[in-house]
Amino acid sequence: MSQVTPGEAVGRQGTAPAALRVSGLTFAYPDSRPALRGIDLEIAAGERVAVLGPNGAGKTTLALHLNGVLTPSAGTVEVDGLRLGPRTLREVRRRVGLVFQDPDDQLFMPTVGEDVAFGPANFGVRGGELAERVRAALDAVGMAEHAGRPPSHLSEGQRRRVALATVLACDPLLLVLDEPSANLEPVARRELADVLLGLGRTMLMVTHDLLYALQLCPRSVLVDDGVVVADRPTRDLLADTGLLAGHRLELPWGVQLS
Repeated sequence: MSQVTPGEAVGRQGTAPAALRVSGLTFAYPDSRPALRGIDLEIAAGERVAVLGPNGAGKTTLALHLNGVLTPSAGTVEVDGLRLGPRTLREVRRRVGLVFQDPDDQLFMPTVGEDVAFGPANFGVRGGELAERVRAALDAVGMAEHAGRPPSHLSEGQRRRVALATVLACDPLLLVLDEPSANLEPVARRELADVLLGLGRTMLMVTHDLLYALQLCPRSVLVDDGVVVADRPTRDLLADTGLLAGHRLELPWGVQLS
């Protein structure tokens, strides 16, 4: 584990730090308006939280900051009390498992088993422990029987679950999922939801799929134009049709919440 100076471990003595604390996060892509404008967000251990918002709201940009894929121009990210920075980047990436929207961004080895082994091996896991990590991760997503297959031979839903297994094998403290239900047929969508609900992990799910957020996440944060505009229980937030309409969101036709 990385060596951390006292100033980098920011949890107060005697108080368990938040699983995730984002403070004043600000970022702009080159030659564009700010994508994040002072985001504040805190997630407790064991929570499942959805980040909702229209296209271009800053949702994925926020997710990419949580394990250092992007570097903010201002603000901080802390994971279980450890502040993200150059000296802590490797350890934070072990603690934060980021599952991209496109499985092709994570599956690049000849077989499913090799893909799942890649992450923990990169963190120094070897031998029997590595084999057990791979087995347990594939078991958790219902894909153990496919360990020897090329990922390209799998369905979209299966590949999405294998991508999740590549992250689970690193035993992260926080799962961050970017649009997990995108392009999935109904059965694959349900299968992935069943897997995610059974993991018992702290989870941040970026999605525009409002019903998936309702199914998986008791709490939702609405982001638009790079700021948090609402943070409520998911059912309460989705029942506020005026709030949704004001940020270019709506439930599927015929669905009403009260």
